[in-house]
Amino acid sequence: MKTTKDLVAYITAGFPEQNFTVDLALALKDAGADIIELGIPFSDPVADGPVIEEANLRALQNGFKTDALFEISKNIADKIDTYWMGYFNSFYSKGVENISSLAGELGVKGFIIPDLPYEETLAYKQTFKKNDISLVSFVAPTDGDDRIKTVVKDSNGFIYLVAYAGITGSGASEDLTKIIEQIKKNSQTPLYIGFGVNEKTAKEKSRGVDGVIVGSAFIKVLLDDTLSYAKKITKISQIARNIKEEIN
Repeated sequence: MKTTKDLVAYITAGFPEQNFTVDLALALKDAGADIIELGIPFSDPVADGPVIEEANLRALQNGFKTDALFEISKNIADKIDTYWMGYFNSFYSKGVENISSLAGELGVKGFIIPDLPYEETLAYKQTFKKNDISLVSFVAPTDGDDRIKTVVKDSNGFIYLVAYAGITGSGASEDLTKIIEQIKKNSQTPLYIGFGVNEKTAKEKSRGVDGVIVGSAFIKVLLDDTLSYAKKITKISQIARNIKEEIN
């Protein structure tokens, strides 16, 4: 039985550029990250705060194409568990069957699609299963007991607990004790908490869950144009080490 808590590291695919993302992902693995969440740049990332939104827009302005996501995954997915995080349009436009098949071939573990409601995921369940792709289930503080039971009962990969109602990176706080108990009662799938997790909040937010999801804390460094690529990787790696230490 695993006793240490996991760190899921979100980074924007292809930002600042493709090869850098590969180097950063592998550096994060060395720094203690257990899962890489590769964000697919999108023009209207509704669940993300201004930090990740800025990285999305800058990646698109730099000419990001989905082929970069595939190339990055080819270089990291056999070394660290890799998930693609994106809005449903990014998957639908490529064909859910096609992109699922390709992800499976590349060794990608699963998808994180925040704007795809649970009821709509059912139409793609067999497609994902056939390609050995997990679809991460989302639970929010506003969900009632019946809703939680429905969403997590056949979850796989991991369950993404949204720390508060809002957008990523805003740092709000809510008492999640009861909702965590309800999730754990209905599922054995690892439970990770995201939204507002950083070096200062990680220890507190990790109580009762199996790991944390960190995004904005890393992306702020990526957006700092005063830092060289090497310094960005060093700084992000140190943040990852600090968080991994805090949660364990």
